[in-house]
Amino acid sequence: MHFHDFFRQLHEAVHRHRDTPSAINSAVSQLLADCALLCFDEFHAHDIGDAMLVTRLFRDLFARRTVLVTTSNYPPDGLLPNPIYHHLFLPAIEMIKREMDVVEVAGPTDYRAVAHPTQSEAGFRRGAYLWPGRDDQLAGAGLVRPGTQEKTVVGVAGRDLPALAVRDDHVWFDFVDLCERPTSALDVLALTDRFTVWVVEGLRRLAECSPDARQRFVHLVDVLCDRDVVLFLIGDVPLADVLRGKDLRGDDLRGDKLPADISRTASRLSLLRQIC
Repeated sequence: MHFHDFFRQLHEAVHRHRDTPSAINSAVSQLLADCALLCFDEFHAHDIGDAMLVTRLFRDLFARRTVLVTTSNYPPDGLLPNPIYHHLFLPAIEMIKREMDVVEVAGPTDYRAVAHPTQSEAGFRRGAYLWPGRDDQLAGAGLVRPGTQEKTVVGVAGRDLPALAVRDDHVWFDFVDLCERPTSALDVLALTDRFTVWVVEGLRRLAECSPDARQRFVHLVDVLCDRDVVLFLIGDVPLADVLRGKDLRGDDLRGDKLPADISRTASRLSLLRQIC
């Protein structure tokens, strides 16, 4: 299971068992009662609340002797890299190193970026990145820009999220509404149950966005790619410029000021057709 998807189910199960003495144990029992092997794709820890839940989850899994396999872009010691919170995750890191075999499988080739004539249409192969987003470019991608009368809201987790348009299973968002607002990967997961084609316009250089918006964009790409959503991104600059650059003070953001997952985001977005 993709890590985001499992955590959505875990949060929901914990909420259902919130009145029991050990909600996490009850939730894990409900989700994994007959599970002998659990595999997480793209395991990571950024949010301190989720990280504490991970610690309790792993402790329970190892006590059950459930076989756990994970893939990750991080070595164990690099999990929850935020220096403010990293020390709080050390018990989980030590548990991982003690209970699991750690195998590095990194290599020099990004296979997502290697075109192959027999490659399936999974992931973002059916989507596109358009810049600067002229009407003729949109038309070439089969898109029609929403009119102001189409503005609406979509409900998620008891809140209303502004949308530029909703057309059957298509949803059209502004980047600011989607990433500069306090949305989560769980919100995006819930919306992918309803919408299979997404258009996100107004994408700026990540250097010009808040740190929270940068991380939300990483999570957005993760979830949409994993759920095989058709994604159209509309930006003002080439995609390569979106993913690198300098902030407003002139500081280089190619290093540790960009999200630690930005290389994975760039890899996944390389699947998009480029329309300029």
